[in-house]
Amino acid sequence: MGKGWPQELGGAFLPSPETWSLPLVGQWPGSACPPPPLTLGVAGFVVGHAGLLQALAMLLVAYVILALTVLSVCAIATNGAVRGGGAYFMISRTLGPEVGGSIGLMFYLANVCGCAVSLLGLVEAILDVFGADASGSSGLRVLPQGYGWSLLYGSLLLGLVGGVCTLGAGLYARASFLTFLLVSGSLASVLVSFVAVGPRDIPLAPRPGPNGSSLPPQVGHFTGFNSSTLKANLDAGYAKDYTTGAMMTFASVFAVLFNGCTGIMAGANMSGELKDPSRAIPLGTIVAVAYTFFIYILLFFLSSFTCDRVLLQEDYGFFRAISLWPPLVLVGIYATSLSASMSSLIGASRILHALAQDDLFGVILAPAKVVSRGGNPWGAVLYSWGLVQLVLLAGKLNTLAAVVTVFYLVAYAAVDLSCLSLEWASAPNFRPTFNLFSWHTCLLGVASCLLMMFLISPGAAGGSLLLMGLLSALLTARGGPSSWGYVSQALLFHQVRKYLLRLDVRKDHVKFWRPQLLLLVGNPRGALPLLRLANQLKKGGLYVLGHVTLGDLDSLPSDPVQPQYGAWLSLVDRAQVKAFVDLTLSPSVRQGAQHLLRISGLGGMKPNTLVLGFYDDAAPQDHFLTDPAFSEPADGTQEAGAPALSTLFPPPRAPGSPRALSPQDYVATVADALKMNKNVVLARACGALPPERLSRGSGGTSQPHHVDVWPLNLLRPRGGPGYVDVCGLFLLQMATILGMVPAWHSARLRIFLCLGPREAPGAAEGRLRALLSQLRIRAEVREVVWGEGAASEEPEEEEEGDFVNGRRGDAEAEALACSANALVRAQQGRGRGGPGGPEEGDGEVGPATALTFLYLPRPPADSARYLRYLGLLEILSRDLGPTLLIHGVTPVTCTDL
Repeated sequence: MGKGWPQELGGAFLPSPETWSLPLVGQWPGSACPPPPLTLGVAGFVVGHAGLLQALAMLLVAYVILALTVLSVCAIATNGAVRGGGAYFMISRTLGPEVGGSIGLMFYLANVCGCAVSLLGLVEAILDVFGADASGSSGLRVLPQGYGWSLLYGSLLLGLVGGVCTLGAGLYARASFLTFLLVSGSLASVLVSFVAVGPRDIPLAPRPGPNGSSLPPQVGHFTGFNSSTLKANLDAGYAKDYTTGAMMTFASVFAVLFNGCTGIMAGANMSGELKDPSRAIPLGTIVAVAYTFFIYILLFFLSSFTCDRVLLQEDYGFFRAISLWPPLVLVGIYATSLSASMSSLIGASRILHALAQDDLFGVILAPAKVVSRGGNPWGAVLYSWGLVQLVLLAGKLNTLAAVVTVFYLVAYAAVDLSCLSLEWASAPNFRPTFNLFSWHTCLLGVASCLLMMFLISPGAAGGSLLLMGLLSALLTARGGPSSWGYVSQALLFHQVRKYLLRLDVRKDHVKFWRPQLLLLVGNPRGALPLLRLANQLKKGGLYVLGHVTLGDLDSLPSDPVQPQYGAWLSLVDRAQVKAFVDLTLSPSVRQGAQHLLRISGLGGMKPNTLVLGFYDDAAPQDHFLTDPAFSEPADGTQEAGAPALSTLFPPPRAPGSPRALSPQDYVATVADALKMNKNVVLARACGALPPERLSRGSGGTSQPHHVDVWPLNLLRPRGGPGYVDVCGLFLLQMATILGMVPAWHSARLRIFLCLGPREAPGAAEGRLRALLSQLRIRAEVREVVWGEGAASEEPEEEEEGDFVNGRRGDAEAEALACSANALVRAQQGRGRGGPGGPEEGDGEVGPATALTFLYLPRPPADSARYLRYLGLLEILSRDLGPTLLIHGVTPVTCTDL
């Protein structure tokens, strides 16, 4: 780029449809709109219909809306390096590729159609003077007219514009500067004419009547500076637009005025060509907006002082009639339209090139990546050139004009939203050198742009938002770059931190209790079903996957835990569970579990329940090999360079190989959790659960099944107490939560009570049914006889953790566990039978039990009996299928409202 001042003004050159234009003959594309006038033509149109006072109010509102967006543009542009793509680059690097890509494509199409609109207007302006059917005595009538000829003239002009843009931004800058001088000269001649030309009558072209006849010709009056003329033009006088026959209103006139102000991104689109875009974009945009605002104000006053209402409403091109040298006005018209088309085409090409480089739309935009040796994206220019030619083939752009303006406003609203998001996120790195903005201006800018969209064209506004949503969904499904940095993450962090501070643990109430799980996983290859089952049990609570890596940081060169997070997060994505990941380094698994139990979570969101797989001799299975979610794609759709997830975790432990956790430490970990007042869940044989039970969908079409709950301690046969304690209620709560999951809706909850030797049948069941009614739990209650191994006489009271004390030897304790196991297995798969279980009654076989909840006794106080304790748990839960042994220590149910 050269060092001329137009580049330093950010490319926001004044001769563009956004900054200055003259009346073009023919109907302005769009419903109930006059010819595309902007500044000069719009001045007469707006003052003629709205009057000076309302016109000034409209102008002020329009430029306030523009100024709000300009402030956001300046803030983002001065916060870091702005590369090619302008508004698209700003939006995509803030709101992400999904939103940025969709709005960038819409903004690109708006520029393409805007280029076509400018060329069509230029053709009509040329034919108005030189066409064979030109009206008025000043027409030269040398150019043939018709659709084909108009298409030819437009294509030739597009070739001229495209040639300039193809040769590079340097030539475009020089051409723009030349057109700026021509337009400035034309504008100066018009302003001088207001003062130098004396009063005169201006004949107006005959208007068609209601039945095809012509109305009597009218005469407009240019009075010169006259206070009476000003007084007559102060108030509104809305009338029919002579180009469309539609009745003008405040909203329609305001929409036309605002259409002339939607080019504030002209300089930002050239961001890749500027030496210092962080300085040039704010400076050029602000100067251009201020300049055009001043010109509008000046023309509003000059028109109100010198032109009567008839002239203003019936001839939007009256400036030629009052000009000292009318050909100079034509030069301004043509120069303005050429500059507008060049600005739109080169801006569109830069946006397209940026979209192609980011590879958001794949091979469709691949040709736009081609650049010359000097870096000029001539491939994107030719691509855009071809699209403009296709739009010109349509000839009539009435339906596209409103869409173009709405697309511009969508982009402006997105820029305001980007700046608002950065400001609300309070990221330390958001430090723009332009400080004349706040979140209030950004929010007001978003709201005003959306309001203007629906004011200009409600249909186009709704369609543009729908299109943006569809494109965003397409880009989300396709996947985009993740290294740009998403402001949504910063906003989420800001909001989560704020609400975590408000989450006061001192205000916890049992009514709102929910499970917050910490699942300790050794190797996820063998724990995938448990991973998904725990996800179903969390009921909207916290779910943390914990893993302990064995080692001592003192003897290691670096932390081995940090590189593992990526693999575990990928595991969470593949398994489709809503879980956090927490990893730690510790010399032993037990110590690592203690670390995780203490430090996992934050504030009021900390785990209250520890979930472990059961410690037995079963060979671990590799569920990665059978789960469809973890099968590697055979069509090569896996992201290039990304390792397969199966390679990030070691294969399951071979049978007989040493374990990282000893049986003694396993039980000690359970005891540690209970000492920390954490609930404990031990899961056994979860791999036997059918896949439909672990899916996210509904399991209502599967076979009927039961969920069995045994809320009493089967290893302490002191007789049925007739009620359930805190731990038993915790079992009921967890089973009820599982039944709320769609995949378990068809499960029937069964609760089993063991009858003591001196307790009459029905008494305990009645009390439990009353309790279930208070807790709003629907379940079938069944009483069963204690079975073999039950003590005929109640032993002395024991501490709960000492049920395997010296009073009961190993053989007696194992017999008791075997009896309890047989009792549970006998009830699995039975339908409605007698209260005596399998030995009594003539119940028929019914649906099978899908999952069993058992009361988990506390570990013994003496660590020397840990192995006996674990052995009894193994006997108790042997061959029961999927089983959860649960011990709850906190109240979780409430009968109050």
